Amino acid sequence: MSTSPTAPQSTPDTAGTPEETPMSDGLIDVCSLEQLMPERGAGALVGERPVAVFRLADASVRAVQQLDPYCGANVISRGIVGSHDVTDEDGTVRTIPTLTSPMYKQVWDLDTGAVLDAAGKEDFPLAVHEAEVREGRVLVSPQPRAAGVPEPA
Repeated sequence: MSTSPTAPQSTPDTAGTPEETPMSDGLIDVCSLEQLMPERGAGALVGERPVAVFRLADASVRAVQQLDPYCGANVISRGIVGSHDVTDEDGTVRTIPTLTSPMYKQVWDLDTGAVLDAAGKEDFPLAVHEAEVREGRVLVSPQPRAAGVPEPA
């Protein structure tokens, strides 16, 4: 069976569709890591929610809401993945993964959903879903994290 990175589907190595096979920890099997191109996104229906799933250059994954809050269209998975250096309160500089809207070019922190550049508009953060790779499979939580809750270490 052929699958597309933008529409992950069940394959013989997964029992049922991803929505029907949540893991014991509540995460849902979305696709194989190989189906996601590095530094690119793919849209997925996780439970009842449209989610944008991104594979970063280091093969880690992130997941956020698919709906662009600035234009109202489900296009976030088509955004531009990048990085941004930020300075913490103690002066430490760290690099964070970012996402730029494909429509109006707002920029978000992919780890927290916080707006880094609202392009002159009001801040509308993205809902972030827990996501991980386990045994070559991409698993995503059907529920977003509470706003402002950092990614677990």
